[in-house]
Amino acid sequence: MFLAIIRYKNNGTYLEIVQEIAIDPLVERCRTGDRTAYYAVYRQYSKAMLSSSMRILNNLADAEDVVQEAFVDAFKNLDRFTYKSSFEAWLRRIVINKSINLIRKRKVYFSDIDSTNLSSLKEDEFDEEQWDYNIEQIKKAIAQLPDRHRIIFNLYAVDGIPQEEIALMLKLSHNNVRTLYHRAKKKIMEFINYEQKR
Repeated sequence: MFLAIIRYKNNGTYLEIVQEIAIDPLVERCRTGDRTAYYAVYRQYSKAMLSSSMRILNNLADAEDVVQEAFVDAFKNLDRFTYKSSFEAWLRRIVINKSINLIRKRKVYFSDIDSTNLSSLKEDEFDEEQWDYNIEQIKKAIAQLPDRHRIIFNLYAVDGIPQEEIALMLKLSHNNVRTLYHRAKKKIMEFINYEQKR
């Protein structure tokens, strides 16, 4: 454990918070070049990282490649990991960014949505309490979404990344991300309701 001073900007003013942060012994062993620690970190996080990449890419071979590259980059750049988040969260961001970059190379564009009057979307229109479907139904419905809807839905609903950060990652306005997320939820519910009536 060590104390870290975290500085952040709030309404134009910089504030400092002293926070106790746990040191990850495996990560610290990796910093010294310990090969067994590298392997242990890979074993510990590779499955979760593969899941995160798969939710974006929807292709196992591509996701495996991205995860391998992400681990290589993370291990090469351990000096940039400063415990502002957990190592897993830091690594997941690398995986997500690499996955998004690969999607961009495939020419999947995020910015070409039509404008929507967001005031017509009620915040509680897709209340999570309505989601009483089984997980397999939801996974099947998510897989049916167009790429940009699926990616934004997964980044927000599954990976827990705030919509503002998703907007920065994808170079979109927050309103576009919000619109695509709501459309994705609506499509998921429509798909599930359709399947249940069959």
